Amino acid sequence: MKKRTKEILKRLDEAYGTDYICYLNHNTPWQLLIAVMLSAQCTDARVNIVTKDLFVKYDTLEKFAEADLEELEEDIRSTGFYHNKAKNIIACTRALLEKHNGEVPRSLEELTALAGVGRKTANVIRGNVYHDPSIVVDTHVKRISKRLGFTENDDPTKVEMDLMKVLPKDHWILYNIQIITFGRQICSARSPKCAECFLSDICTAADRSS
Repeated sequence: MKKRTKEILKRLDEAYGTDYICYLNHNTPWQLLIAVMLSAQCTDARVNIVTKDLFVKYDTLEKFAEADLEELEEDIRSTGFYHNKAKNIIACTRALLEKHNGEVPRSLEELTALAGVGRKTANVIRGNVYHDPSIVVDTHVKRISKRLGFTENDDPTKVEMDLMKVLPKDHWILYNIQIITFGRQICSARSPKCAECFLSDICTAADRSS
């Protein structure tokens, strides 16, 4: 690991700690899976508002699997892309019951075989539920990793592979958790607060603002 990378991770640890935090509210692995599916093109805050009532109405996998499509669409409408999300949630929960005995699988291959589950969603589950080293590439991670010079790619899978080469395994899960907070508080997409940033002296970003 390069000295600069080590220093970046050290400062992130000091600023945000090393506790595993999940920003999506859930009580079970399958609830987290559904929450992550709903979070596509939607804020975690909005998802948490929706799931507060959703997980009361549909308090078992069976209820989701047997849900009326149009009714479920209305229940999740405010998260956006509600038709595809509702259709995938029903198909996914049916598969969990029929093929996995109601358990959320652990492997990347089995997770991504589920309807509506891509690498990002699968890695959230692997990291948060099973604590398997995994890198979740969301908008914050992609943007900030490029600014820090960890990747030059835009494709999430390629960014993930680049980060796997740069970051030590014990920071794969933590990096995502820390970068989400860092992205929200300091390194935003449009107006990064570079003057306040604790990484400004070792950041490679060309679009630094004063």
